[in-house]
Amino acid sequence: MTKVGIIVSSLRTNSFSKQVADNVAPLFPEGYVTEFVEIGHLPLFNQDYEGDLGTPAEYTEFRNTVKELDAVLFVTPEYNRSIPAALKNALDVASLPYGESVWNGKPAAIISQSPAALAGFGSNHHLRQVLSFLNMPVVQQPEAYIGSVHELLDENGKLNEGTVEFLQGFVNEFVELI
Repeated sequence: MTKVGIIVSSLRTNSFSKQVADNVAPLFPEGYVTEFVEIGHLPLFNQDYEGDLGTPAEYTEFRNTVKELDAVLFVTPEYNRSIPAALKNALDVASLPYGESVWNGKPAAIISQSPAALAGFGSNHHLRQVLSFLNMPVVQQPEAYIGSVHELLDENGKLNEGTVEFLQGFVNEFVELI
């Protein structure tokens, strides 16, 4: 089984990102299993934890979880034209200690969403920049920007047919990368 971790970078209960991720998870083919990886519990990164203060158990658990993944799908909103702080914190936590990044070489894909028309363009590209530095190959085409997301979800949190079709193609490309 190929294990794909799904990291939802919005911590809000029932966020649009979580709803999109819930719709995407079942689109992976047979032979793939998805696992939601939580990031909200991680203490803010402090490099002193790698020294005198000792590594928090949450860091070790998170690093071990990511290490077991074959690939990672990030589903993110945009905060102030960038990624949420919780996501940047998680990326930093799992990239250390130096030379032991658990992100290294893991295929990745990004879906950004927003109620606005720009669809998280800024967060998508800022995340791509970080993932490039972490040596994570990222799906290049199609790019997944889900604008006006609130208009694409029904009252039960299900995406409309056209959006699901687009995301199925996106997942298919991600599977090719993996």
